[in-house]
Amino acid sequence: MTDRSVQAGTQAGTPLTLFDKLWNSHVIVNSPHGEDLLYVDFNMINEGGAFLAFDQLRLEGRKARRSMQQMAVTDHYLPTINRAAGTAGIVNPEIRRVVEMQQENARDFALPHIDMHHRMQGIVHVIAPELGIAQPGMMITCNDSHTATNGAFGLLASPIGASNQLRHVIATQTVWMNRPKPMRIVIDGELPNGVTPKDIILSIIARIGVGGAVGHAIEYAGSTIRAMSMEGRMTICNMSVEAGAKIGLIAPDETTFAYLAGRAKSPQGEAWDEALRYWRTLRSDDGAVFARELHVDVSTLAPMVSWGTSPEDCSPIDGVVPDPAAIADSDRRRHVERALEYLDLAPLTPLQQIRIDRVFIGSCTNSRIEDLRSAAAVLKGRRSAVPGMVSPGSSSVKRQAEAEGLDAVFKAAGLEWRDSGCSMCNGSNGELVAPGERSASTTNRNFEGRQGREARTHIMSPAMVAAAAVAGHLADVRSIAVQEMTS
Repeated sequence: MTDRSVQAGTQAGTPLTLFDKLWNSHVIVNSPHGEDLLYVDFNMINEGGAFLAFDQLRLEGRKARRSMQQMAVTDHYLPTINRAAGTAGIVNPEIRRVVEMQQENARDFALPHIDMHHRMQGIVHVIAPELGIAQPGMMITCNDSHTATNGAFGLLASPIGASNQLRHVIATQTVWMNRPKPMRIVIDGELPNGVTPKDIILSIIARIGVGGAVGHAIEYAGSTIRAMSMEGRMTICNMSVEAGAKIGLIAPDETTFAYLAGRAKSPQGEAWDEALRYWRTLRSDDGAVFARELHVDVSTLAPMVSWGTSPEDCSPIDGVVPDPAAIADSDRRRHVERALEYLDLAPLTPLQQIRIDRVFIGSCTNSRIEDLRSAAAVLKGRRSAVPGMVSPGSSSVKRQAEAEGLDAVFKAAGLEWRDSGCSMCNGSNGELVAPGERSASTTNRNFEGRQGREARTHIMSPAMVAAAAVAGHLADVRSIAVQEMTS
């Protein structure tokens, strides 16, 4: 990887980056304080803290400005079992009340609502692409940090605060934001056996750090990206926030258009042809200047796993736990010392000797059909040495997985096959890793307490989680024979 910092051109008539084109097309007015007021094409609302915005709107007597360009989704607090009983089946009264408030707020503000019984229920950043809501050229907001997932479709997708910013978007269909600087990460090379998009983004975060892209919007480009499925691109963009960027995006191409064709909210007929003509213009101009550029060669990349309490605390699976004593930077050394204390790991321990207590396959990062197929390919004909659960990203993914027989593979391996939702990614629905337990997880974060108080999380790809499940410890999926699992 090389890193080149340059001064982005700002003069009229200079070539523009894709980010600049998208941002400029949504600016309504510039504030003298440095912020831009942007038009929001579509706003999504999950139940995580959204009630604060709705309560304030009620006090002010305001309504949703354009209710059909917004959508409420219940995903974070919704348990992935006992759905048939409705909210009455949610045992924890506080969790139940959050789910009920989302229903009430959607009703009172006349918002479309993907609720717990909806045929398309799922994680907001999984169902928006499935429905065809995420389209090139748009600006999408949501009160969730991983909104950047949708940028894989060549659009601006940004998280907003669950209180004041969300309130503003609901009431005005606009949002005030500071303009980030454009950054490009060019990824080239053929992916080696066992290496996935999750490994790519983890390796990038490990190199530039969780603050490496603060104040920037990342465009991912290069031959590896062009060869990647939409599921893989969404995984890459999803974890942009873990590198410090709120926005991650990829120029749309024929892969994008094929994915969107025929989806419920996609343009149809002549409108589709017109949309395609516009979408094909959405790319960075030749000669466009980025504030920062990085180049990554993935041809020698190995599967990655985390060993610490930050997504930047990752190493190839054939590596060892780092030794803090060998780290010159004092701040970094203290972080590693604290991380190893929390994870109860000794320096220089081979990563493949770290035993686990359970596994989780799910989250907005890795819960799509391609992810489930890769995990099932490892688990087919094998038993998991530890308990665990699989939560598809949406009801649609669940139905497709069951049609392909993937659910039977997971059940035969001894894992729970759950309904869709955020589930054990952050545990706000009560599905937690027990204190002191070690989890191999497909989630995007491994902070202290992320999956539960004193829970110890190791993040990796779905195939690597499946390998760990079979072995009972962190394992190299490249050493395990896998079976093809495709539709």
